[in-house]
Amino acid sequence: MQAHATHSAAGTRQRIVAEPRWRSLERYTTRSLPPATRAWLTDDGSLTARLVALDQGPFRVQRLYQGWEVPLLTERALLGCPPRQRALVREVALRLGDEAVVFARSVFPVASLHGCLGHLRRLHNRSLGAILFSHPDMQRSPFELAHMRGDSAYLPPQLRQPTPAWGRRSRFDIQGKQLLVSEVFLQPFRPWPATLPVHRSQRGRVNAAFASPTQ
Repeated sequence: MQAHATHSAAGTRQRIVAEPRWRSLERYTTRSLPPATRAWLTDDGSLTARLVALDQGPFRVQRLYQGWEVPLLTERALLGCPPRQRALVREVALRLGDEAVVFARSVFPVASLHGCLGHLRRLHNRSLGAILFSHPDMQRSPFELAHMRGDSAYLPPQLRQPTPAWGRRSRFDIQGKQLLVSEVFLQPFRPWPATLPVHRSQRGRVNAAFASPTQ
């Protein structure tokens, strides 16, 4: 994949020009997406809460990048952003102990960073998921999934790996304000065979009517 360089406060930032191929869940058969993997990718509860519950070391959020830039083409379509309008992009690694197990990319349109969500500009190393799931009226779109190369330009250089990775994304709506969250499960993430508990708290409201326009 090719990328051209832009600059951020942290130095040279690679602009993603080739996105992963995001597809609706219905496009994946049991053969291409095993049930145990599917259960993790489509779980609508708080991923932060699930990672903490694994008890595989201290959980922490490591912010890798945050800045204003034009979202990717499909991100703009999902969020209804004008072609050249910048949004706040935040990229983090979710870590268990010493290992980064999930890469997360969040896109916040300008219109969503006011009112009840204005404080999201200042997340630093706090978990976004813990905040989103604290809103009782939160809704999210059905998941889109992607099976991407381990060296995909979508992943920051320090998180690229020799094996492919599964990713998912969905759009959140809180009081009419929207944001997009993508999560890529990295090679050190090992609990694919884990069984989801029957009764769980902090479940997201996946609204079938709140569908992705790209599906």
